[in-house]
Amino acid sequence: MKMKQFLIQSGMLVVFAIVAILAALFVPQFATGQNMVNLGLAVATVGIVSCTMLFCLAGGDFDLSVGSTLALGGLLFALVSNRTGSLFMGVLAAVGAGAVIGLVNGTVIAKFGINALITTLATMQIVRGAANIMSGGTMITGQTAGFEWLGSEKVLGVQMPIWCMIFFFVIFGFLLNRTVFGRDTLAIGGNPEAAHLAGIPVARTKIIVFILSGMAAAFAGVVSASRLVAASNNAGEKLELQAISACVLGGVSLAGGVGSISGVVVGVLLMGIVENVMRLKNIDTFWQMVVTGVILLVAVLIDRAKAKALKA
Repeated sequence: MKMKQFLIQSGMLVVFAIVAILAALFVPQFATGQNMVNLGLAVATVGIVSCTMLFCLAGGDFDLSVGSTLALGGLLFALVSNRTGSLFMGVLAAVGAGAVIGLVNGTVIAKFGINALITTLATMQIVRGAANIMSGGTMITGQTAGFEWLGSEKVLGVQMPIWCMIFFFVIFGFLLNRTVFGRDTLAIGGNPEAAHLAGIPVARTKIIVFILSGMAAAFAGVVSASRLVAASNNAGEKLELQAISACVLGGVSLAGGVGSISGVVVGVLLMGIVENVMRLKNIDTFWQMVVTGVILLVAVLIDRAKAKALKA
């Protein structure tokens, strides 16, 4: 019984350790310091978005618009900072737009009772279309002095995107584990009716969760644009699937009510290692897409198996 409980709670951590050890042993370039930096940079945006996707899933919903919001956030950061000469105004415009998108998502879902799949699928299309219109289908280069700071500056030898991801992990881990907001989110995901009867403001909590999701995705777009010194209308494609996969691999239940930030960290790094190894081995991009899809399917099957095991 103890072994069964351990596998349910920590099985993916064991898988992560095995995968990391095998990669270090059989992929010569994997364990180098430079590759560890590359791995951290590769998962930074997914890690940032996964923090708020955790809250969406734990609350019984999900957000398919995060990839489009990332693209729009990056474009607004570039366009507004180029126009005003102020990086602060660029960041403010991007994060503000993300908040508005999240507010729309949360309001439609919580107040009008529309399914999160339909709502966020619609906003995904709307926002991506807006990004294409805004950019004219081309990349926008950042021209303001210091535009690349958030993407390339090093603190203690570590690039800022990695520090941003760590900051998000710490903040949202605190919100989930140490605040009433975090406990309310888990309670809503576990049983919305019971949460409502217990006096938890279900609609308000859901709206806040989606606002945070939009803001995090837009900020990830700022980080991505800063790192590339340009913003693209195609940025963030498939990001929503990567974030959901990372969360589910990390033990976040698709049924809601269950999730931990430590599990999300493991899920993000596990996916990052798999993709990193495939790149180091020069595996064809199309096969990489197949593997990513398989990972998503496996994550869902693991979630279903854990749910059955907990009921048994």
